Amino acid sequence: MRLAPLDWIVIIGATLICYIPALFYGRRAGKNTAEFFASGRSVPWWLAGISMVATTFSSDTPNLVTDIVRRNGVAGNWVWWAFTLTGVATVFFYARLWRRSGVLTDLEFYELRYSGKAAGVVRGFRSVYLGLFFNCMIMATVNLAACKIAALLFGMSRVETLLLVGALNLFFAAFSGLWGVLVIDMIQFFVMMTAVVGVAWFAVKHVGGLPAMVAAVSAKTGPGGLNFLSMLPDFKNHWDIALAVFIMPIAVQWWSVWYPGAEPGGGSYIAQRMLASKSEKDSLGAVLFFNLAHYFLRPWPWILVALCSLIVFPNLSDIQAAFPNLDPSLLGHDIAYPAMFKFMPVGFFGLIIGGLIAANSSTVLTHLNWGASYLVHDFYRRFLRRDAGEKHYVMVGRIATIGLFFVSSAMVFVLETAKDSFDIILQVGAGTGLLYLVRWFWWRVNAWCEVVAMISSFLVSVGLLILRKAGIIVPTHYALMITVALTTICWVATAYLGPQTNRKTLINFYKKVRPFGPGWKSVRAEAGLTAADGRGTHESVPLALVGWSTGCAVIWSALFLVGNILYGRWNYVAILGTVFVVSGAFLIKVVSRLWTDAKEAAEEAAGRTS
Repeated sequence: MRLAPLDWIVIIGATLICYIPALFYGRRAGKNTAEFFASGRSVPWWLAGISMVATTFSSDTPNLVTDIVRRNGVAGNWVWWAFTLTGVATVFFYARLWRRSGVLTDLEFYELRYSGKAAGVVRGFRSVYLGLFFNCMIMATVNLAACKIAALLFGMSRVETLLLVGALNLFFAAFSGLWGVLVIDMIQFFVMMTAVVGVAWFAVKHVGGLPAMVAAVSAKTGPGGLNFLSMLPDFKNHWDIALAVFIMPIAVQWWSVWYPGAEPGGGSYIAQRMLASKSEKDSLGAVLFFNLAHYFLRPWPWILVALCSLIVFPNLSDIQAAFPNLDPSLLGHDIAYPAMFKFMPVGFFGLIIGGLIAANSSTVLTHLNWGASYLVHDFYRRFLRRDAGEKHYVMVGRIATIGLFFVSSAMVFVLETAKDSFDIILQVGAGTGLLYLVRWFWWRVNAWCEVVAMISSFLVSVGLLILRKAGIIVPTHYALMITVALTTICWVATAYLGPQTNRKTLINFYKKVRPFGPGWKSVRAEAGLTAADGRGTHESVPLALVGWSTGCAVIWSALFLVGNILYGRWNYVAILGTVFVVSGAFLIKVVSRLWTDAKEAAEEAAGRTS
């Protein structure tokens, strides 16, 4: 495809608008690591929330959704829609606890919550395991999508694309720290959303409008009569798909799998933004906004383009025929999304390219800063050099940022599709999620549980990979169940049989974080506190459960409400609209109570300080 002069103007304009504001934060970010990695803990909820949304919307995300829809229909998206349960649980059970902990990174939590050498071991190991290996795999997935898009549209090689991505992101990530990342994210979010809505509009227009698209896709069926439009799996005729994309994610995956952006209990860059928030109220509000926007606002523009691609490019061979110079090694269902750019008019084509640049950058910038925070604060500063000045650690953070980009770029050459990478990440993180949910509310969880969970999950995943190489292929959902079961058995046994956390550490943790529920009853008694001491009057397990259930109901009813409006199925709209309004009223009431608690707690803390 060729860019017209107007397209170039739009691309350059969108890029400048996104990046120039970040230049003003370099001096502030260089003051100390708290500014560089946590924005001085002064981020308002709306900025933290928008940044979370922008980060999870990368250049590979529309490709992934398109891949899913073309293989398993719209219902296939339950493989990630199920993480709504995880995200909303973070809002009502964990967001305020994270902010109370006062740590700089979520890995520092380990030495606040656990005692002994094992606490330091797990912190150091995860800083490298997540900050380097896992983080670089995610960035490689993101940049693989960028390489596919650039190859399809402009015939660029992987090396050329990676050089361009590096030129756009490395300076800003190393120079402006988290403040720059947040500001860039905020602007990029609006650029990205405008761009993807534009792609959906012109894709639907190309196939004759929404009614024509619905009719055409309804007439098409996938293998075994798969209904591409259905928002729920066919449990009767496609039990295997229903098990893989709905039953397993809803029953097991959401609580058992560690996946960046949807970690049970919060973690990675989600925790980074909660910790950077200026108050408990802002932490809760940021995660709530993120989940509403992530699962409700964004999916349908991508899904519409994916459905249109089934009409225009029903087979992969049709994409290859339309783009004869495309490298066959890059051909996959995920590439159908950028293939639909073929029908964008001049100016709007530039907008979507600018939007994809923004999408790629928002994720890469966050992962560079987040990964560097682990390597510097949780590994270098903790284990290698503890007595240097803040300027030194900021400099090391900038060097680590550059190194992470080059390592992740090398990994781009060993991945094939976004869906393959998604499955690998889910598999490696399987079985550890329940531990991350429970450790806040059960005193018996100890550092060795974390070590055992990581090792057992990794070993089972490697074993399954060896079987695959030997020709014994275990389906993804069964592999997940096996990994979860074995990992959970191992860490729960360790909770009872392994060395226990020092009681003084447990008491100090409870006094600082004040988790609710019965799991800390014995520690609370030793600390000489009641269940309500130092905590809001409404904060409790029952209220959190109400917020969690109504929050999920709001998101899913809104998601399906929009879908049925687009499909023209008005008989479902009234029912879903009613569910949305009623659950929304309950959600607002719960959030209001928790925000009142947060305000009272802040005033109480201010009174103690004065």
